[in-house]
Amino acid sequence: MRRFSAFFLCVTTLFGTENVDLSVVNKIRTEAFTDSKVMDTMFYLTDVYGPRLTNSPNYQAAGDWAVKRLTEYGLTNVHEEKWGPFGKGWVNKFYEGHMVEPQYSALTGVALAWTGGTDGSVTGEPILATIRSEADMEKYKGKLKGKIVMTSEPRALPFPTTAEARRYTETDLENEEMAPDPDTGVRRPQMPAGMPIMSREERMKLQEKIAVFLREEGALLILSASNNGDGGTIFAASGGFYQPDKPLALPAVALMPEQYNRIARLLKHNIPVKLSFDIKNEFVDKTDCFNIIGEIPGTGPHKSEIVMLGGHFDSWQGGTGATDNGAGSAVMMETVRILKAAHLTLDRTVRIALWGGEEEGLLGSRAYVKEHFADRATMKPTDEYSKLSGYFNIDNGTGKVRGVYLQGNDMMRPIFEAWFEPFKDLGAHTVSIRNTGGTDHLSFDGIGLPGFQFIQDPMDYDTRTHHSNMDVYDRIQAGDLMQTSAIVASFVYNTANRPEMLPRKPMPVPSTGPGY
Repeated sequence: MRRFSAFFLCVTTLFGTENVDLSVVNKIRTEAFTDSKVMDTMFYLTDVYGPRLTNSPNYQAAGDWAVKRLTEYGLTNVHEEKWGPFGKGWVNKFYEGHMVEPQYSALTGVALAWTGGTDGSVTGEPILATIRSEADMEKYKGKLKGKIVMTSEPRALPFPTTAEARRYTETDLENEEMAPDPDTGVRRPQMPAGMPIMSREERMKLQEKIAVFLREEGALLILSASNNGDGGTIFAASGGFYQPDKPLALPAVALMPEQYNRIARLLKHNIPVKLSFDIKNEFVDKTDCFNIIGEIPGTGPHKSEIVMLGGHFDSWQGGTGATDNGAGSAVMMETVRILKAAHLTLDRTVRIALWGGEEEGLLGSRAYVKEHFADRATMKPTDEYSKLSGYFNIDNGTGKVRGVYLQGNDMMRPIFEAWFEPFKDLGAHTVSIRNTGGTDHLSFDGIGLPGFQFIQDPMDYDTRTHHSNMDVYDRIQAGDLMQTSAIVASFVYNTANRPEMLPRKPMPVPSTGPGY
């Protein structure tokens, strides 16, 4: 009896000024590790419904499935919340590529999103024509009719001497904890070799001009090779325009770099080459897209306040959208399942959001934040603005959680340090003052709401799977997703039941710039 009493007194522990209920942590870990459904969710998002290009039929089908599954988990108000206008949907229905001469070879490639199809099989000779400016267009005028245009220079593929995948070492994490040097300098974005430095608007206008030029010149098809990747990995995204008022881009394919280089070498040696392609792409006349939203209602005195968690639901078309970002979507769906299955009492309402249009510029989360919380351009808050305690995001691949970025909000440091304490045995403890970018927590952080992205092991995200044909189910590490689900569930629970909402940075001044 005395031993039981000692255990009971230790269940709720004070870390700093934060109460962490270890009995709840135990329930979460037990549910996450012994009855996990996260890989079953991954299977459906990737093998069954992937890829999930924004506004594509696959995206719609996957969204309908997610709504059904979240409803089965017991969430309320589960729905597809429209935002837009976005633009045309697109799907690749068929791809076939061959080298016909000088020797036959099947060509491994990925059709680029929002490009046209070939309307049957087409055969032509390739020509290397890197067009990066209006002067280049003039240079190749009259030379491209009936040609398959190779738009990038061949790239040397050095022998690999380092592992493609890795986890963070303790030294890596110690470095991540250090604040960056103060730097007010303006960094210009890096452009592909030969591409002049220009604004996003200038770059878009040039891309439109090039697309029109290539079509008017009578080119058959565009070939490219990615700036990184080898060994059969093809990094491929968009080659056209989803906006209805933009020109239709020619059929375009990203080839396996080794095959692209072979064709370029043959041309350099003046050996005739013939290539054949048959590509069927379909556009979908659909303007609005949607986010997937669902709730676990709070039952306490702060039930009108909200805790949000999410990740982006869309992907590129080369793989099946596993690490980017089926992993984040599956983890967040698993998180709310754990909270319901463990029968945990929540003071505040928990709201999951799976975003569309992230790959095109955080479009879904920005639209949601503008509608529900504040317009970044005016910074006039809605009634909900004062009710959001915080937002948690997962979008860095399959790697397990090793810590969290504070986004410059040092008031959160002791809170997160306390919440990580029960998970140090799982390798999670780093709290970094640094900002991290490129995903949907920025939509919240950009209007002064607490929005956080977790630090994850890099694995082979940047070297193999990110936006590539290797972004598939088999690259997912089940144990990592289980660990991540447990940690996110604990953070969401603690936020929902904390006596006060999470501390905020000052509300920013209005801005129309792209930097959020």
